Amino acid sequence: MPAKKKNLSESSGLESINLNKSKIAIITSEWNSDITSSMKDACFKELIKYGCEENDITSVAVPGAFELPSAAKMLLSNKKLDAIICIGCIIKGESKHDEYISNAVATGLMNLSLVSGKPIIFGVLTPNDMQQAIDRSGGKHGNKGVEAAHTAIKMIHLAENIKSGDNKKIGF
Repeated sequence: MPAKKKNLSESSGLESINLNKSKIAIITSEWNSDITSSMKDACFKELIKYGCEENDITSVAVPGAFELPSAAKMLLSNKKLDAIICIGCIIKGESKHDEYISNAVATGLMNLSLVSGKPIIFGVLTPNDMQQAIDRSGGKHGNKGVEAAHTAIKMIHLAENIKSGDNKKIGF
């Protein structure tokens, strides 16, 4: 049995993709800001690395993860975007509060993505404790902000291939 991959921040299939002219928004939850700011910074740098211009990246902050779907809807209503990356961190507590928030955010973002036809990327950590969050925001398991950027890049590329009728190259 192969070993479980622990650092998913390394991705393949992106070498030939260039985000030049792509419009992307990053929405970041201020709750657990040490974690989310690290993820946002890594995400931003990764988008730039793949050719996105700084002025083509809209960055907004929301108080908590629960507000990510409504902010995404506001941005879709007011900006022409190719993808939205939502970054947050919901750490398990003593009650089921984290489950309610996580489910609401995931469902809200998925529904918005389906209705809008735009990729809305779920870059929300749901760790059991702060150490797991640290490990996934630049620690031993990489940075999930990088992974969220990679997901957006691949989904933008997929949409471009479908739109252009290049059905032979869909997928990675």
